Amino acid sequence: MTAVIERLGSGHPVFSVEFFPPRDDAGERALWQAVRDFEPLDPAFVSVTYGAGGSSRDRTVRITGQIARQTSLVAMAHLTAVNHSVAELQGVIGSYAEAGIRNVLALRGDPPGDPLGEWVAHPEGVHYAAELVRLVRSLGHFCIGVAAFPECHPRSPDLDSDVRYLVAKLRAGAQFAITQMFFCPEDYLRLRDRVTASGADMAAVPILPGVMPITTVRGVQKMAELSGCTIPQPVRDRLAAVGEDPAAVREVGVDIASELCERLLAEGVPGLHFYTLNRSSSTRAVLARLGMAPGRSAAVVTR
Repeated sequence: MTAVIERLGSGHPVFSVEFFPPRDDAGERALWQAVRDFEPLDPAFVSVTYGAGGSSRDRTVRITGQIARQTSLVAMAHLTAVNHSVAELQGVIGSYAEAGIRNVLALRGDPPGDPLGEWVAHPEGVHYAAELVRLVRSLGHFCIGVAAFPECHPRSPDLDSDVRYLVAKLRAGAQFAITQMFFCPEDYLRLRDRVTASGADMAAVPILPGVMPITTVRGVQKMAELSGCTIPQPVRDRLAAVGEDPAAVREVGVDIASELCERLLAEGVPGLHFYTLNRSSSTRAVLARLGMAPGRSAAVVTR
């Protein structure tokens, strides 16, 4: 399987998309529709998130494997340390390998039930994402990515500490990073500068900015609350101006995401990573505006 890092080294900006494992049959149909919508656009990779519970974990392994086997897409699986012993993590990594998955996003993960609550390691597990990176690295030839936080991880005491954790993950064997969603390009640019300043070997590490086109006000508020992302007042004002009109909210969301991406591309980012919420229309509209989806209309549809 193609390694994600190979797609990021193409010499021109790429895009990637993220899905989550659906909870029911209707959700799975929506997911596969989004997969088919994106496939002709040749994203650099697609990723599937991972829950701490057994059913979510199993769906992630199954769906990521199906994407790898049944489509032309480069698939990346997520892996978290939450509620897992080292032996269990080894089993999950082995399941990915058996499914033909060689790209893994290694995350410490959030506490189940309360993502902002106290994080407690499994007594036979790992404490930090850097340890998880080393574990994955020890078990085979995987291409490993990690998370980055433009506004600082909610549990980090300050930005300097936060970038040290990120650099530790990269030096443990991760080859690229994907940021949490954000709305101010300066937050990403300052993060990139801090990583570069941490050492010459860090300057070439691809850090993909994470972008979520807003589709509903309630949805973005919930995502921001869970992730610690700030919704700037100008963004709030633009959303408030269109009221509760769903189509107008989606259109404003496309506008905001497109403007953010244009600035990031002008600053030389290696690519754009979109949080799709298992829907394709808004992300495809942004890509069309950026000229990254040839032949696609920029109109926002309602799928």
